[in-house]
Amino acid sequence: MQPLTLSFLQTDTVWHDPAANREQISGWLDLLPEDSRLVILPEMFSTGFTMAATEVAEPMDGPTVGWMRQEARARGVVICGSVVISEGGHSYNRFIWAAPDRVATYDKRHLFRMAGEHHHYASGTQRLVVQLDGWRICPVICYDLRFPVWLRNRDDYDLMLCPANWPAPRAQAWDGLLKARAIENLSYVVGVNIIGVDGNGVGYSGGSVVYGPEGESLLHAQDGRGVFTVTLSGENLLAYRKSFPAWQDADDFQLTE
Repeated sequence: MQPLTLSFLQTDTVWHDPAANREQISGWLDLLPEDSRLVILPEMFSTGFTMAATEVAEPMDGPTVGWMRQEARARGVVICGSVVISEGGHSYNRFIWAAPDRVATYDKRHLFRMAGEHHHYASGTQRLVVQLDGWRICPVICYDLRFPVWLRNRDDYDLMLCPANWPAPRAQAWDGLLKARAIENLSYVVGVNIIGVDGNGVGYSGGSVVYGPEGESLLHAQDGRGVFTVTLSGENLLAYRKSFPAWQDADDFQLTE
């Protein structure tokens, strides 16, 4: 596992305007450091966290996924984040992993019932673990963060990514849960949130952060706007897991529907 330099974007979102969001993000991507290998965008970065699924959903061969693939190829990086996708008669809050040579997806498992998300979107059933430069990376989405059984590291990932639209009144829970997931799973965790006020009048205070496996804060965006970059050490991660192998005492379990 060589060192992994990743960047994330913390910014506001133009409500229900994918073209404007793609244009805005492309401008931010011009500021990426040359050594960045991975770019994480927030949840529903092209529309905002909306329940108007049928109105804004795009197919997998639509303009937003196409834009992600084009940017990934042009810049030689992986670009990821969640998009409202329509497929098979259902809408999904879908994490898109757009590498220069391939696309992988994860559909949000836990739908935020307090906003009625479960009435407008279908739930995912499968976790995703992708590989990049020897790193095993597990993406989740926002509300998933509250469900540690689903996120339990089964010795299958080194880095968890959590793009989100996490409202300001629950900022303390956001930060606490990200830190807890890093500690209990002996992994790096990256949480990427937005700032500003969305089309529903919901306010967001940012707080995007990177935590290490001991719960140490490696980067905290606070309420800043822009591209933030950090380099993660695989050597340090493996050394910590060897010196503190708590994973060996984890309870065994199976998930059932």
